[in-house]
Amino acid sequence: MTSSTEHDERNEQALERLRELIRIPTMSNDEADRVDWEAFERYSAALERLYPLLHGTLEREFVAGHSLLFRWPGREPGAASVLMAHYDVVAATPEGWEHPPFDAVLTGTGSERVLWGRGTLDNKGSGTSILEAVERSLAAGLTPLHDVYLLFGHDEETAGTGAVAASALLVGRGVAIGFVLDEGGAVVERIFPTVDAPVAVVGVSEKGTTSFSLTVEQEGGHASTPPKVTATTRLAQAVVRLSKRPFRASLNEVGATMVKTVGAHGRNPLKFVFTHPRAFRPLLVGLFARLGPETAAIVRTTTAVTQLSGSLAANALAERARAVVNVRIAVGSTVESTRRHLVRAIDDPLVRVEVLQPNDPSPVSEMSGPRWDSLSAAITEAYPTAIVTPYVQNGATDSRQFAKLSRTVYRFSPFEMSAEERGTLHAKNERMHVQTWFTGIRFYEGLLRRL
Repeated sequence: MTSSTEHDERNEQALERLRELIRIPTMSNDEADRVDWEAFERYSAALERLYPLLHGTLEREFVAGHSLLFRWPGREPGAASVLMAHYDVVAATPEGWEHPPFDAVLTGTGSERVLWGRGTLDNKGSGTSILEAVERSLAAGLTPLHDVYLLFGHDEETAGTGAVAASALLVGRGVAIGFVLDEGGAVVERIFPTVDAPVAVVGVSEKGTTSFSLTVEQEGGHASTPPKVTATTRLAQAVVRLSKRPFRASLNEVGATMVKTVGAHGRNPLKFVFTHPRAFRPLLVGLFARLGPETAAIVRTTTAVTQLSGSLAANALAERARAVVNVRIAVGSTVESTRRHLVRAIDDPLVRVEVLQPNDPSPVSEMSGPRWDSLSAAITEAYPTAIVTPYVQNGATDSRQFAKLSRTVYRFSPFEMSAEERGTLHAKNERMHVQTWFTGIRFYEGLLRRL
C-alpha cells in the first residue's frame, strides 16, 4: 500500500518529468525542412531514460520517421486497444506570453499550482500521463488482457503521417483494433444552462476538417488607376456573402443524446426541454446557435476565413487575391455538399472555389456497450461528480485514421479545463492546473485496469 507521502513524492517526480518534456521544443511545421528534428530525437531519447520499465517491457518501433509505436503484449489473443497522443506542438515564440512557452514555469501553491508551456494541454500533458500510468501499472505487476498499443504521433498538427503509417502498419500485420482513445473532449463546466455539475464530453466522432481556397484572378496595374472592382474587392465581397449565409443549423443524433444526458441534471423548465430533444428540436437548435461559439458549433458546419493574400506591393493592384476558409463539416454532411454551399453562398463565377486536403466527418462510434462503459467508469472513478456524455468533436485528431477500423474510437483528454484555458489551445499562455494532470494519470491507471 502506497502511503500518502509516497504518493505525493511520486506525483512530484512525475511533474518534473513532464516539465523536462515540455522544455523540448518539438514544434511542427508544414515544411518538413524547417522542422528541428534534433528536438524530436532528444524527446524520444528522454522518454527512454525517464520511463525505463516501459521501455524494458514494451516493444518499441519508430513509424514514419519519428512517431513512436509501443506494443504491450496481453495475456490472451483478442482485439487490441490503442492509446494515442501526439508530442509535436504548434509553433510558439515568447512574445505575448506571461511565461516563456518552453520554460515549463510553475506558479501558485498547493492545489492551485499551474504549469505554463506549449504542449501542456495539446498534447504532451495527455501523452505523459499515459506514460506515467503505464510505468506505474508495470511496477504494480499489471498485464492487460489483450494487447495495448501506445501511439505518440510526431506530426498531428500538420500532415498526420505518423498516424496514417501506424494504422496501415497494424492493418498490414493483421491486428484487430478494438478500443481507441485519443485527445479530445475534457471535463468542463457551465456549458449547459441550469446544469451545475461538471461534464465530461467524450468525442464519438469528429467533424470533417477541410480548407477551401477562394481565388480571384484578373489584370493588375498601378494602384493609382484602379478599376471599379479590384480582385481584392471581389474577394472581400465573397467573404462577406459567405459570412451572411451560414450553414443550416440542425441537431444530429449525437447532439440529441448529449442534450438529453446532460439536460437530465438541469433544472426545470429547461430540464424538461433538454430531456425531450426530439420534441423541442427547433427550440434547442435556436438556443444553441445563440448561446455562444462552442454551443453554436454543435449544431452546424462552421466556416472561418484564416488566411488572406493579395498584391506583393503597396502600390500595385493584386493580380491574384486569395482567401483560405477553414471549414468544420458537421456529421451527416460531406466535403462535396460543403463545396456546393460555398459556391451558392458566394454567388460569383469569378471567384474560384477549390478544395484543399479534403476530410469528411468521422463515423460515429458506439455510445453504449462494454467499451463505452469501461471508458465511462474510468472517467467517473477519476471525476466522481462529472456527467459523462458523447459529443461530436470540432477539432481533427490522429484517431480519425482508426475510425474505419473500429466502432469504438473515442476522443477524451482527462483534464478539467476552464473556458479560459481552452482558449489557450494553439494560442498564447497555454497552461494547465497541476492537480488535474495528477487526476489524468489516475484516469489512465483506472482505464488500463479495465483493458
